[in-house]
Amino acid sequence: MAEQILEGVSPTRMELLEIRKKLVLAEKGHKLLEEKRDALVEKFFNIIDKRNILLKKLDEEFKTAFVSLIQAQMILGEKKVEEASYLIKDVGEIEFETDNIMGVKIPKMDSNNIKTEIKPLYGFSDTCSRLDDANASFTKLLVKLIELADLEAIIKSLTVEIEKTKRRVNVLENNLIPKLYATRKFIEMQLEEREREDFFRRKRIKAILESKKA
Repeated sequence: MAEQILEGVSPTRMELLEIRKKLVLAEKGHKLLEEKRDALVEKFFNIIDKRNILLKKLDEEFKTAFVSLIQAQMILGEKKVEEASYLIKDVGEIEFETDNIMGVKIPKMDSNNIKTEIKPLYGFSDTCSRLDDANASFTKLLVKLIELADLEAIIKSLTVEIEKTKRRVNVLENNLIPKLYATRKFIEMQLEEREREDFFRRKRIKAILESKKA
């Protein structure tokens, strides 16, 4: 299969110099993109591990929180627990920011304003300690759920960026760089052919001039 070369290329020395420059830049860019891709993949799997560890913790803490809630419902009744839930204070607001991970912009939630230790408005004489435990557990879980959402956002953004970087690497590796090499080779062969023709032409002219002198 014949090697493909870049279209619209003239076999001149000036063009050869340009192709050599482009080849150096393409190989440098390819190397940088490979390094970026590998770093992104490493970061991706680190975040996956962190997410999985957090999921296990959340699973255990959700079980504990629901056990407290179920016990409170058994003691007070579901209706009483529901009424008490309306007396829970606002835990605060979430602010959105933009984080930057290796040049990738990722939406991030700021949970610093979330209050994890707030006293409920219901009377303690009308409820039980199990309800207090459930309230405290679910409030603390909220912060970890926000952290989980941030990790999921990072995973999604990194996945998109990794695929984009892989495509760029493949284009350079399988398309542009081979074409640049083929084009450089084509121009060099054309220039060498011209030099040979010029050499033989000069040699023929010289022979003709010498024969005339003789």
